[in-house]
Amino acid sequence: MQPPSELPRPARRRRDSHKHDFGRVVVIGGSTGMAGAPALTALAALRCGAGLVEVLVPDTAAAITAGFDPCLMVRGLASGAEGCFARAALDEIRERVAAATAVAIGPGLGRAGTIRDLVRWLWSAAAVPTVFDADALWGLAPRPPVDATGPGPRILTPHEGEMRRLMAGAPPSGRSDLEDAAADLAAATGAVVLLKGPDTLITHRGDRWHNTTGNPGMATGGSGDVLTGMIVGLACQPCVGSVGGTVSVPRRPTAVEAARLAAWVHGRAGDIAAAAVGELALTAGDILGALPKALLELARQER
Repeated sequence: MQPPSELPRPARRRRDSHKHDFGRVVVIGGSTGMAGAPALTALAALRCGAGLVEVLVPDTAAAITAGFDPCLMVRGLASGAEGCFARAALDEIRERVAAATAVAIGPGLGRAGTIRDLVRWLWSAAAVPTVFDADALWGLAPRPPVDATGPGPRILTPHEGEMRRLMAGAPPSGRSDLEDAAADLAAATGAVVLLKGPDTLITHRGDRWHNTTGNPGMATGGSGDVLTGMIVGLACQPCVGSVGGTVSVPRRPTAVEAARLAAWVHGRAGDIAAAAVGELALTAGDILGALPKALLELARQER
């Protein structure tokens, strides 16, 4: 199985490559009891080629998040009574975001007034590709401010329940209505919207694409956290692809390309994992573990 031919592929790395050639991802998430979610995101970003991954979590979650892998740079910031980031952490988060190539916010973030303020600031100010997932979507609900989109690309990754919350009080809808709402949201905000589910939809500025990989076993906690990390990791990669019949020089993918490519590889990794352990036993960790095989398949295909 091959991804859509119009999508670029990560370029073969030069022998003199340096980690700074492949981006610095900042993951913002975690709260008391949810230290694993940002770790899954960060590890997926590393597996998708990010040169450096920094994880910003409340100090109450830092030791657990750091324990997942020594490759992660974990920074524990001030936490509040709810176990989420305290207001005192916001200035340092802004400082770290300013140094990022791509940002992911939301996995395990929690829900508090400071979180809503942080999410809406990032929506309006971030100058780099930024993925809003999980609790970051709660922070944008009932609808992202359409008059406050910042200079960098925005990627929203709701599942069906989160999409309903972003529909500003509209009644529960079927999949077709949710896809229409996602397309309307993308058109109104200029963001890329990736509506998770069977045949995941990616939509941007009136265009729609459905992903063809994946299986029902991927309906498990943490699967979306892995996808979020993959999007930001791939967004940092020099890629090549066919443009008008000519192979392009290496460039970083657009936000739409990164989202579509991540969705395809994520589903393919899920299919590889399901073949090994079955759909019933599949976990997000299995998807993460299958990423190298899925990416190797991608690398072997003709660019």
